[in-house]
Amino acid sequence: MTRIGIIVGSVAEGSINKKVATVLPTLADDQSVEFVHLDLTALPIYNYELDGNWPEVATEWKQSIEDVDGIIIVTPEYSRSIPGALKNALDWASRPWGQNSFTGKPVAIMGASIGTTGTAMAQQHLRNILAHFSSPTLGQPETFFHFNPAAFGQDGSLQDDAQAAVLGGFVNAAVDHIQSHARLNANV
Repeated sequence: MTRIGIIVGSVAEGSINKKVATVLPTLADDQSVEFVHLDLTALPIYNYELDGNWPEVATEWKQSIEDVDGIIIVTPEYSRSIPGALKNALDWASRPWGQNSFTGKPVAIMGASIGTTGTAMAQQHLRNILAHFSSPTLGQPETFFHFNPAAFGQDGSLQDDAQAAVLGGFVNAAVDHIQSHARLNANV
């Protein structure tokens, strides 16, 4: 069974990116895939002076990334980049030196905003970071999801067919990307 971790870049409880991330597993064609939400909200600010004496939450964070076959990151854009909390989580995952949990881990990224391309710069910055991590990143479809609150029901389900098609296309491409890298890694 393929296990895919979902990381939301926002720590806001009412985050639109969190709403979108919650819907993604329901749109996957392959229902045998297990989606696991990876929570970055408890991580303290990374400090290299803690190397060798990590807080337990940071060790658990790294392990949660290592325990999945691939990652989907759903992120907002803050000040033309990724949110600080997401960067902090990536910093924890990349340490200690030489033990980056993202190395070789396939990743797919997307973001939701009230504008049509509101996460484009954040996604580009995230691609740069993941390239440095040597993490194979899904190139297409680039998904800058235009969030419409009226498309979501009271229970959080997505009620709009056009928006479901966009998110379904993304999540299925992400699953294919992650599974193809898992097969490649198994054959090495």
